[in-house]
Amino acid sequence: MFQTVTSRSNLLQTRQVSGVGVLACVLCVIPGAIITARINSPFPVLTAALVGVYFLFAIKVVDQWEKVAVLRFGRFRGLKGPGVFLIVPVVDTLSRYVDQRVRVTTVSAESTLTRDTVPVNVDAIVFWLVWNAEKAILEVEDYMEAITLGSQTALRESIGRHQLAQMITERETLGRELQRILDEKTTPWGITVQSVEIRDVRIPEALENAMSQQAQADRERQARVILGDAEVQVSDQFAKAAQVYADSPVALHLRGMNMLFEAMREKGSMVVVPSSALDTMGLGGTLATATLARQPSV
Repeated sequence: MFQTVTSRSNLLQTRQVSGVGVLACVLCVIPGAIITARINSPFPVLTAALVGVYFLFAIKVVDQWEKVAVLRFGRFRGLKGPGVFLIVPVVDTLSRYVDQRVRVTTVSAESTLTRDTVPVNVDAIVFWLVWNAEKAILEVEDYMEAITLGSQTALRESIGRHQLAQMITERETLGRELQRILDEKTTPWGITVQSVEIRDVRIPEALENAMSQQAQADRERQARVILGDAEVQVSDQFAKAAQVYADSPVALHLRGMNMLFEAMREKGSMVVVPSSALDTMGLGGTLATATLARQPSV
């Protein structure tokens, strides 16, 4: 149902020894062993071993992006890190190391009903960080599990308040709403949720096919409406042209001549025109006059 990018078991593990502590232990034991070999007495190496073991568990190292709480006899003494610091073994204990970098948690909600009762599967990514390590250690037992469970619950609640169309077309709005809800929950823990991104919204296959058919029908209806509007506009222009030709016969003749010219413009074309059309446009006399003009005079 949910997972985190970093292994949770590794994050909860406290580091018993550090590399610097091991080095200090070795540097203490080696001189003690040399002195013991020279004076044939076991006390130098035993003393050096005790000091080395003390430094082995007393020296701690915290990385640049981490914080750790020191508890002395179970009471909070303060935060340490980043860098090297010393504790009193047995007396002092350390909490888990808190990573203060931006963390990523993926959550999912399966077969969750939307406001219009459509089952959907939603995957989301939550970006968050610990801004107050003290609160994250003292106020909540396991802040990582709290983040993942809280994110999953908030995602389900948000899905129930939105319709399917809103979830598909308004993912950014849904993400901002989830970010606000989670940030209100996690602020008392010293954690802030920077953003939530809806990665995927999946619906049942049968419903997906039905929605595809509906979208296709809508497109066909829109195409027919556009074609009908075009026919209305063309017929309106034809009506206006007919009115102009009725008021001006000369314009109608000129239009007819232009149509003949366009038809005969290409070479080798032949146009058959009824004689009634020629008489209507008055082209008979015009053509006869043009023919007589081309004949040579006797």
